[in-house]
Parts: sequence; structure tokens; C-alpha cells
Amino acid sequence: MTVHVAAGARLHVGFCNLSLAHERLYGGVGVALEEPAVRLVAEPAAEVVCPDPFVADLAGRACDLLGVDGAEISVEATLPRHVGLGSGTQVALATLAAVAEAHGRDPEVRERAPALGRGGRSGVGVAAFEGGGFVVDAGHPTERFTTAPPAEGEWTVPAVAARQDLPETWRFVLVVPEADPGRSGDDEDESMRAVVEGADPSVADELSTLLVRRLLPAAAEGRLEAFGDAVGAFGRLNGAWYADQQGGVYRPPAGRLIDALADCPAVRGVGQSSWGPTVYGVTDESMAGRARAAAEDALASAGADGTVRVVAPRNRGARIGVE
Repeated sequence: MTVHVAAGARLHVGFCNLSLAHERLYGGVGVALEEPAVRLVAEPAAEVVCPDPFVADLAGRACDLLGVDGAEISVEATLPRHVGLGSGTQVALATLAAVAEAHGRDPEVRERAPALGRGGRSGVGVAAFEGGGFVVDAGHPTERFTTAPPAEGEWTVPAVAARQDLPETWRFVLVVPEADPGRSGDDEDESMRAVVEGADPSVADELSTLLVRRLLPAAAEGRLEAFGDAVGAFGRLNGAWYADQQGGVYRPPAGRLIDALADCPAVRGVGQSSWGPTVYGVTDESMAGRARAAAEDALASAGADGTVRVVAPRNRGARIGVE
């Protein structure tokens, strides 16, 4: 049995609330993308065989969870790590699905994601893997998720509160400058604790109004300009929470790229995904060439090397095929 798994990246626009003064904490907002993507091929084996050490470690953990011996895994493509595109969750869940399907098991990614350390704050990555689209998750009860998550086994991945297909003609410009990686692991945990402890609760009230009155209606009705403007505003408000931790509303050099792209009429809703350094903007296929050129000019004006992609939203979950 040979299994093929492909899962796209995701953008993380921000959280609905980071203040302990409200009933629900976190509540991620994000978008699933077609590219870049992780692509794995797996077959059952007596032990884990994989040349990629990150995937090999995840495969070993997946085997333990599933109670199977091993798998031989080839990595045909992978996601850049720690740049704000959700590589950790997408690769972890793709590996879990590959190992499970190779042994004829149901991967049950939502139920098993916590055991792989995924879904502890945002549920966007798990939801993107499951069904794609524009996603808002329900967050966690604040009395249980204070400045740190409960112990393993005492929490679940946040439920999907809203999900919407985005128009197939929409495109997302991705600018990934060569810069220090975004925060992860213990560094991210420490930074998030500091953010949550000092978060202004009034920002969450503004975000709630923005989400309900502007962002969700624009997504449901497929209004690109309104969606982009709302996404940009949502990201800026989130940046106010992180300013002390990342050196401003956006981390360097994302701020310079965002300023350069903001004046381009072909791009709306420019922002920073997660801890960056990836910068994104919203456009459509008719303006994709202009948007790409503007992004390349933004990199040049910021004096930064990097890559530019123009990609489609992904309105479906990970693709899993079995031969």
C-alpha cells in the first residue's frame, strides 16, 4: 500500500482575543492556501525510514500514537519552517495521515493533533488541513487557558466557529524575505505569555466588531476589496498586542514591506502572517502580475532578498490518496 498526502500552507491573520478579561482566549483567524505545500509518500515498514529528520521524528511519534511498527516516507516537497506559513502543523498532520493510511488506520487528525503538540492555541492549522477555506476557530475557555495551556490530555483543538469557501479567482501574494525565523517552541511560549498578561481587552472588542460586521460578511459574499481591507485592519489591531515583543506592530523587515505594498492598487489587506517574516496581500487572478511586480519592488526597496509567490486559496482539505 502506497499513500500520497498533500497539504497546503496557511496564513494566520491573528487572534480574536488575547486578554484574560474575556471569556474566550485566542480564537484564530486564517486562510488555507494551495501553495506552498508539503507532499509525502509513505509505505508500511518495520521501522521508521525517512531522510528528513523532522518528518522522521514526527513519524516515530505517529507510530507510537497509532500502535504500528513503522513507515518508509519520502518527502517530495515541504514547507519553509518558522516563516509564518504553518509548517509545523501541516507537516505533523500530513505525517500522521501518511503513517495511519499506510497501515489502514483512520488518522483522526483533530483528536490526535494535541498529542503531536498541535492546536494548543490556534485551531486554524488543523481546520485548514481538514477542510481548507477561510476559518475562524472558537478559541479556548479563559479559565482553563490562562498564560499557559493545561497539561497534555486536558485540552482539545478549538472547534471551527466559522468557515467559508473563498472565490477561486482570488489570489494571495506571499512575500517571504530572508530574515531571522519567526518565534517557535519555548521562545514563542514565553512571548505569548507576556502578550497575554499585558493584552488590552478593548482591542478584543474592536476585533469582535470588525470580524462580525466586516470580515465575515465580506468572505461570505466574496467581496475582495472589503475582505482585504478588513483583513488588513484585523492584522494591524493584532499587531498592537505584539508590539513590545516584536519591535513594532509588524516585525522587521515585514513593516517596511507592508508600507511599500500598501500603496499598490492591485493589492489589498496587506499584513504579517503569525510571527512572520511572511507578508501577504489579497488580489485576484486579473491583477496577479501587477501584484507580483509590486511585491518584488517592495523587496528591492526594503533592501531584502526573498521570494514572491502568488497563490490560490485552498477550499478543500489535505489530499490523501491510497494505491
